[in-house]
Amino acid sequence: MTTVETPEEESSVAVKQPKSTKAKILDVVRWIAILLVVAFAAKTLVTNWGEFWRTLSEVAWESSTLSLLALVAAIMVSTYGWQVMVDDLGKPIGYARGAQICLVGSLGKYVPGSVWAYLLQMELGRKAGLARARIFTGSLIQLGVGVVSALVVSLLAAPAVFSNSPRALWLFVLIPVGLAMLHPRVLTWGTSLVLRILRRPPLDHRLSWSVIGKVFGSSTAAWALQGVHLWLLANSVGTPGFSGFVLCVGAMAVAMTVGTFAFILPSGVGVREVAQVAVLTASGLTVVQATAFAIASRVMFTVADLITAGAAALSARLVSARV
Repeated sequence: MTTVETPEEESSVAVKQPKSTKAKILDVVRWIAILLVVAFAAKTLVTNWGEFWRTLSEVAWESSTLSLLALVAAIMVSTYGWQVMVDDLGKPIGYARGAQICLVGSLGKYVPGSVWAYLLQMELGRKAGLARARIFTGSLIQLGVGVVSALVVSLLAAPAVFSNSPRALWLFVLIPVGLAMLHPRVLTWGTSLVLRILRRPPLDHRLSWSVIGKVFGSSTAAWALQGVHLWLLANSVGTPGFSGFVLCVGAMAVAMTVGTFAFILPSGVGVREVAQVAVLTASGLTVVQATAFAIASRVMFTVADLITAGAAALSARLVSARV
């Protein structure tokens, strides 16, 4: 079992000491950062709320409720993959604590420049006694594996995407390279190379097929659940059944992948909607309907992010109190 944590950082978990002035200042900064990212997320809700509510008023409440639940499930499944990866890099942290770090930290994606999500995750991990390098490494590997998974799932929506966005072809050219990178030996070497460039210690063991498989599987399941979310919304106005579902799964994978690389924008705003609209129109919806559902989807993502982050923070606090 590898670890990227330093002895000083690991020992800080075992021995409780009075907080220094620096530690107190860092606590205040963390809380300010969390409040800021929540404020940005709330701004996204307020900005799109009118269009969101008009769209949802035309959808059966059963469909909209199940759609939101599918998103919550997708986030929880994806978080499991992140936790498995972080657990492989040191002493297991468990799902409750891992979810708190991952989900609360991921709200940073609503701040322009998605790098803030990773910085906040590292700070929350450090607060929990984990090395920043361990959190960064786990997030880095999960991101890479998740992107490969998304590229593979994106093939389901390839015809619709190509017909509306020919420049998206470059995404699919990366699939063979991405699959090759998932080999444990290659992924371990690539991760260690990135860590060396960043002047961090490389991995001291080779990643296993089991861990990579779990991360890949959780990412794939998350894309499928996100597709269920979009399909439940679109199907309420007549999107073709199973074929529409397949397109929606592929559309979400494309949309989230493109949104990930549009790191300058808050949570890929505007970029992933283009992919969603392209696929929804190909499945029979008008441009107006497709755009409305894309906006509704973004708002529901924000709501699901806030729900899961809040639940994770509360759960971790309750677990900590019992311990």
